[in-house]
Amino acid sequence: MPREDGRRPVGVTGGTTLDDRTAPDTDTADAIAGLDALDTPVVRRTPWWQMLLRTWLPPLVALAAIIGIWQAVWASAVLPEFRLPSPSAVGEEFAAIVIDGSIWSILWTSVSRAAIGFLFALAIATPLGLLVAKVPLVRAAIGPLLTGLQSLPSVAWVPAAVLWFGLTDATIFYVVLLGSVPSIANGLVAGIDQVPPILPRAGRVLGATGFAMARFVLLPAALPGYLAGCKQGWAFAWRSLMAAEIIAMGPALGLGLGAYLKNGADVSNISQVFAGILLILIVGIGIELLVFRPLERRVLRARGLALTV
Repeated sequence: MPREDGRRPVGVTGGTTLDDRTAPDTDTADAIAGLDALDTPVVRRTPWWQMLLRTWLPPLVALAAIIGIWQAVWASAVLPEFRLPSPSAVGEEFAAIVIDGSIWSILWTSVSRAAIGFLFALAIATPLGLLVAKVPLVRAAIGPLLTGLQSLPSVAWVPAAVLWFGLTDATIFYVVLLGSVPSIANGLVAGIDQVPPILPRAGRVLGATGFAMARFVLLPAALPGYLAGCKQGWAFAWRSLMAAEIIAMGPALGLGLGAYLKNGADVSNISQVFAGILLILIVGIGIELLVFRPLERRVLRARGLALTV
């Protein structure tokens, strides 16, 4: 309260006492807490059965629709039987290779080759991508070459690989590497190019140089682009493998999916050809749903971009 002479008491300024000025500013603290809450993603746990339905039900519905259309076209007799088999005929072909157990050796031959080739491609493309992204001279020399190799159909390498390595597994792996390395390297380069400059500067301040900078700063920051490149690299590796197995056939190479498909074409067995195509497609979709989709979800969740688990 002001005194009768109009002067304020000691320790009172504008109606606020010294005790009030020294107390914590609760409004500011609440505002800061609210901003922190905005930056913190709210992760909602999704039941496993909902996740299963969301992941597997749409492809199964699409597959059922495709089979229904396929059956309708076959029943209309628009195309002769030797050009378009019925779904039941392809199903019988599937059942035959499942019953005799050959399907597992066919799948193992192709999938193991693709996995080994893809791992070698990762080991080659990762340091190559780092060099291209961070060394201007290397980018000027190799960057356009990587882009050109990525656009080159990998099947073009099969004849040369056969002449160089013969009908051996080296031919298959060579084609797989040339198909996947450019995609993985370019994906890593694109990811590093999008890393905010402040992160490498902060890493240098903390003493990260050379391998430590790549291991602890660049690769984690560029992980979304790197993962996209790996996903595309796997797709190219799988396509390259199928092309190599269809063209390069021999006893030493065994029977993979590509050779199984080619054998069906050689004997004019359209049901076997369709069965081979569907097996190739099933493997591609399975790798996407079981490997790359969970990895993408985990990376997005770690960055606060995926709000459901």
